[in-house]
Amino acid sequence: MNELELLEQADTLARAYTGNIYTRRAFPSADAITALKGFDEPLSDEGHPEVETLTMLDQLGSPATVASNGPNYYGFVFGASLPVAAGAERVSLAWDQCASSADTSPAADAIERKAGQWVLDILDLPSESAVAFGTSATACGLSCLAAARAELLARKGWDYLQDGLVGAPEIKVIVSESAHVTIRKALQILGFGWARVLKAPVDAHGRIIPAALPALDDRTILVLQAGEVNTGAFDPFDQIMPLAEAAKAWVHVDGAFGLWARATPELRPLTKAVERADSWTTDGHKWLNTPYDGAMAICKNAHALARVMNSDAAYSHASAAAQKT
Repeated sequence: MNELELLEQADTLARAYTGNIYTRRAFPSADAITALKGFDEPLSDEGHPEVETLTMLDQLGSPATVASNGPNYYGFVFGASLPVAAGAERVSLAWDQCASSADTSPAADAIERKAGQWVLDILDLPSESAVAFGTSATACGLSCLAAARAELLARKGWDYLQDGLVGAPEIKVIVSESAHVTIRKALQILGFGWARVLKAPVDAHGRIIPAALPALDDRTILVLQAGEVNTGAFDPFDQIMPLAEAAKAWVHVDGAFGLWARATPELRPLTKAVERADSWTTDGHKWLNTPYDGAMAICKNAHALARVMNSDAAYSHASAAAQKT
């Protein structure tokens, strides 16, 4: 079987799967889960024929999936890919691009730049902001928090990239008592010990109580929420932002799903003053119904994000020079 025939076979299996998603049970049966033992085989020196591999994947894997993209699922805050979004992903898979720069993919670079501008327009966030597309809210939150720490240290005359953290001024982090686990994971990876992270008291809906907010200063990263994951509540940005601005603290907004309320007139008041923050994260697979691995890190200070996330490599300079000749 040649490459095109193999892809057609895969597409046939995929279309068959999505074709019965409306009648599929939300969670797989016990028998389907037990059948997953069929994947537990020793590593083969020879491998399997391509079609056999696809067939095995479909016969064992498809029945054991969670039908979160069907009408019978009422579990976690998941979305389901719109047909055009799923189609766009199939085209991009065929492109198989390294989307790190215009040197490796002019098409991906142009599309991402325009998509970033559209995101800022839709969310009505500062037009000078940098938009980076990542695999998850965790990865994007990590990027924004890393930018926040480096920027606050730079304001104190400390070069984080050159001198690291040994001997650096301590950066204080304040999060909501109801902060999402993705924020905790990002802070842990960055070396902020959870016991040292200050937790702001919240009300019965999971919203930070402004009057109970720990003291802010110009070495503080304050993490707010647009859409608390259990209640959907929004922190009172219009009350908290003036306090953060007066203290010159960095405010990051975890808006994995709630930030899109800004695009809905009746819900937009929930996000009043959220545009005054320094950075935001959000996902595409919830309200936008894109495939997974489509989160966004948005940073008002583009240089702050680039400072910690960019790096030079000799081959990238050589590639750029080659493109110009």
